[in-house]
Amino acid sequence: MLGVVLAVVAAVQVPGCSLEPSATPPSVSVESPARSRAVVEGFAQCPQHFPGPAPTVAWPGRQRALCFDGFAALYSGESKTPLYTVQKLTRASVEAAKGLKRVDRFYPEARLPAADRAQLADYAGSGYDRGHLSPAGDMPSVTAKAQSFSLANMVPQAPQLNQGAWNQIEQSTRKYAARANGAVFVFTGPSFDRQPPTIGPGKVWVPSHTWKVVYSSGDGRAWAYWTVNRGGTHSLQPIGYREFEQRSGMALLPEAMH
Repeated sequence: MLGVVLAVVAAVQVPGCSLEPSATPPSVSVESPARSRAVVEGFAQCPQHFPGPAPTVAWPGRQRALCFDGFAALYSGESKTPLYTVQKLTRASVEAAKGLKRVDRFYPEARLPAADRAQLADYAGSGYDRGHLSPAGDMPSVTAKAQSFSLANMVPQAPQLNQGAWNQIEQSTRKYAARANGAVFVFTGPSFDRQPPTIGPGKVWVPSHTWKVVYSSGDGRAWAYWTVNRGGTHSLQPIGYREFEQRSGMALLPEAMH
């Protein structure tokens, strides 16, 4: 199964995308230097969320860099979802997040052009949850938690996945960050089929998979979770970061970090 063509530019341009290890990566167009600069400049207000230079994605459409208090998102106007979100977890931030009341007030992201926004109506009656990429449970302040309910932090996610295995992955990541020696950086995102199904009047893309990359800065370790976006049984077994790169075609971490 091959996914929508993505390549991420960190230190090096990745030439293609392969969502299964045995698949042949398709060719992609070279990412526009001007677009890459615009994305990097867009993240200039929130470098604290990243472990290194902000990765840019060779994506054939509109992108927007969004900074929030507790995370950052690279957003696509075509899919009407993030291409990735990124956040920094520490012992202190995990502790601060404990006990903060969750208020489920989802909202369209007003900073995006109207034509590029996911709307509440897109998810209503769709059969999919509004699945957080950067989870509310990680947010260390009332404001950060409220911002995590922006639809610019959501993908359509199968309820059984969102409320089951995905929730366990989020909890496991928090537990690791609470005892880690150093900051933990987490990238989370979707992977799409070439012709993804959509939901709602705005045709929000439904991912085939969702993934999470965890980078422990204290010891330089990186691993990933890769889940099929459907009901049923899901493995909680992580995969190596290199395997994530092979499956996704995305290089989120500079070579020196893994």
